[in-house]
Amino acid sequence: PFSILALTFTNKAAAEMRQRINSIVGVDAKNIWMGTFHSTFARILRMEADKIGYPANFTIYDKDDAKSLIKTILKEQNLDEKNYNPNQVLHRISSAKNNLISAKEYNENDQIQAEDYSIGKSKIGYIYSLYSNRCERAGAMDFDDLLFKTNILLRDHPEVLHKYQHKFKYIMVDEYQDTNYSQYLIVKQLAAINENI
Repeated sequence: PFSILALTFTNKAAAEMRQRINSIVGVDAKNIWMGTFHSTFARILRMEADKIGYPANFTIYDKDDAKSLIKTILKEQNLDEKNYNPNQVLHRISSAKNNLISAKEYNENDQIQAEDYSIGKSKIGYIYSLYSNRCERAGAMDFDDLLFKTNILLRDHPEVLHKYQHKFKYIMVDEYQDTNYSQYLIVKQLAAINENI
């Protein structure tokens, strides 16, 4: 059971998966790595956090925490919330992270900058940078970071990738068609050696 990784998208689906497996295999089910993408990779990040400059007990910001931080940044920068709607700003940052675009890359990408400028929101990249810096200084990650930082961890630390590639010999992804780019890359890397997905 220790060599099985089972992933799904919602806490409800993860609970149902766990219950079904428990009813079939009994006590060994507790040794299977099973849960949502976010909870499973948060678990890995807590064990490997020092490698990417985070404490093992890093805080996870929920949507309200993230929105509150964006509002604080907008206020400090004297940016109008009507123009820089916190939900829209967060959505733009979330989309970048899910496409593995860091704040630095976001600000250096001429096409992204032109898009933001064309919709009258030329400061989103700057807000993204401030937001990322604040999260790091607070030892915090938002939900998108749990996947974004896992990709960075696996990319920049081949020994960590090697460890989990050999640990997880069998990978099951419930509703695989719903994976986003970030999730897809993590699973692809983890399955690269055994190819049992």
